[in-house]
Amino acid sequence: MEKQMILADKKNALRIAVGLTMAMMFLATSVVFQGKEQMDPALEESQMSVVDEEEILHAMSLRQKVYQMFIVTPEVLTDGANVTKADETMRAKFEECPVGGVVYFSKNLIDTAQTKQMLLYTQEAAVDIVGIPLFQCVDEEGGKVARIGNNKGFNVPKIKPMGTIKSEQGAYKAGSKIGAYLKELGFNVDFAPDADVLTNENNTVIGDRSFGKDAETVLCYASAYSDGLHDSGIMSTFKHFPGHGATEADTHKGFAYTDKSYEELQMAELVPFAGASEAEIDFIMISHISVPNVTGDDTPCSLSRKMVTEILRGDLGYDGIIVTDAMNMGAIVEQYTSGEAAVAAINAGVDMILMPQDFHQAAEDVLSAIDRGEISEERIDESVRRILNVKLRIY
Repeated sequence: MEKQMILADKKNALRIAVGLTMAMMFLATSVVFQGKEQMDPALEESQMSVVDEEEILHAMSLRQKVYQMFIVTPEVLTDGANVTKADETMRAKFEECPVGGVVYFSKNLIDTAQTKQMLLYTQEAAVDIVGIPLFQCVDEEGGKVARIGNNKGFNVPKIKPMGTIKSEQGAYKAGSKIGAYLKELGFNVDFAPDADVLTNENNTVIGDRSFGKDAETVLCYASAYSDGLHDSGIMSTFKHFPGHGATEADTHKGFAYTDKSYEELQMAELVPFAGASEAEIDFIMISHISVPNVTGDDTPCSLSRKMVTEILRGDLGYDGIIVTDAMNMGAIVEQYTSGEAAVAAINAGVDMILMPQDFHQAAEDVLSAIDRGEISEERIDESVRRILNVKLRIY
């Protein structure tokens, strides 16, 4: 049975590759990212009739759709060995694990030539084997969170912490400079900028990663930073919804919460995220903090339907990709298995699961939950449709 499923997946992948390759060949003649040449209006309608996310979605197996909802480290694709280059082992792994994205850390990045080759080969392997390009992601905010900027192997501009930026123009330049070198290396997603409003003076996890204490300033500067990324061809992320700047504890280590009410959050922490749609932010990252005076319990926001679907999607009107913060953090792993957390996040309305502690358990438990009727295939399709829409738009 498993062999039959793999063969079926391969056939479906071939159908997807044919359709997506047509789109990629066409889009190669016209860049559709912000600030660049737009598609010829006379051709746009005919292009969209060639291939769209519905055709690709229809061609995908359920397993392929579920795997598209995961962003993992490259080590998942090598069964644990530290990755500094992509090889046939990784290429073969895409047949088993057709994930939607890969996120890289400092240990994976040695210098410019190595990184460009690794990312190029990985992307080519994903398209060849899966038929769908990868989100190739990195945390590159500037300041202390800069996997490349703080790496001596790279000769790139050093960007100061966001808390030191004093103008909208300065924020745009920071995003533009970072975006330029990320694009050159082969990345397409930056998990930046930090859109947290620093409302708690005892906060330690965010600190000068935030643009400051004033919510409107944070929205203005974070949007400008995002524009800089976009104009360099890199997708942006507002994080960490609903606002990690209101907490004292660190979700990397364990439970963290704010006792603010929904009305109090609306006055500050939620302001940047309410502006995310207008700013055309590609991703919003959901934190694992708890807001018991909003949800009624200690459920992490990343697993809360109240926070994800009712507030972020409903009240704030955000329709981009929602991704969890890393699911191997203490706030998750101390309370949930990888499978339990992934199922809860998807039922909450999340589109992509970032770095579950046990990726294989998480993916299989999601598939089992669908078999049991705990997650509907329509719910999966909703997220995968959103993911494919973005991938078709940039490739």
